[in-house]
Amino acid sequence: MSQSNKALVLAGIDGSPISAAVADYAAWIAKRVDVPLKLLHNLEHREPPAAADLTGSIGLGSREHLLEELTELEAKRSKILLEQGKHMLEAANDRVKAAGIDNAQLCQRHGSLTETLVEMEEYIRVLVLGVRGEEHQSDEGLGFHIESILRALHKPILIVNQDFAEPQHIMLAYDGSEAAEKALNYLVTSPLYEGMQCHLVHVTKDDTKADKLLADAEARLNKAGLDVVTAKLHGDAEKQLLNYQQEHDIQMIVMGSFGHGRLREMLLGSFTLKMLNHSKIPLLLLR
Repeated sequence: MSQSNKALVLAGIDGSPISAAVADYAAWIAKRVDVPLKLLHNLEHREPPAAADLTGSIGLGSREHLLEELTELEAKRSKILLEQGKHMLEAANDRVKAAGIDNAQLCQRHGSLTETLVEMEEYIRVLVLGVRGEEHQSDEGLGFHIESILRALHKPILIVNQDFAEPQHIMLAYDGSEAAEKALNYLVTSPLYEGMQCHLVHVTKDDTKADKLLADAEARLNKAGLDVVTAKLHGDAEKQLLNYQQEHDIQMIVMGSFGHGRLREMLLGSFTLKMLNHSKIPLLLLR
């Protein structure tokens, strides 16, 4: 398989403050799993300008002239944004070179970011994105595209929300669901987390079922060579997991995403989105 078709780590780069950390985490993953790295800048498609119906206010000729000017301005804007994107990619490339990645691929695309990623999904090993993009107006909440991307793709997605800190301790938030099983399988088959301590954490209302669930998962993790610490918690899942993470100085959370049905999410809110909103460390999500 040629390098262009080989599964790769894909990092979404833009002008947001978190993009530097996105590049850092992507370079770290690419080195750990020994796959190519691609840096992507996606320019969102904008509808062409349309002149308002100014009949009766200005003459038809003036209206057509206004439309021409608007079109020229939009073309200039697109050219400037493309040039800015090239500079962003070059800055990110310099950063990953400093981390030891000398041959990162640089890519610019136009259109919907979600659609772009779906088109590229076949070749994605891990996708790395910032929790908020440059268009986000505050330093809180999720970026506009995060939920749609998480629902559209079926590849591991690392959501970055802090400066790079190489993980030494990770936490697998495990509930036995299909998505959680996928996260567990990822841990036992990927070289990414070799040599790290894994905290296997389950929030439960049924201790008997929880004991068997944890024992089976722990056995699989041990067989894969991971140093495992198990914990059984009670109460609100989001609060318990985030408190545990802080108490044990864990640097990354691995979990399945969108494990409940859509109706339940509409009524109670998505657990995945709650974790993304409130976690202070990166989350690796699988579905």
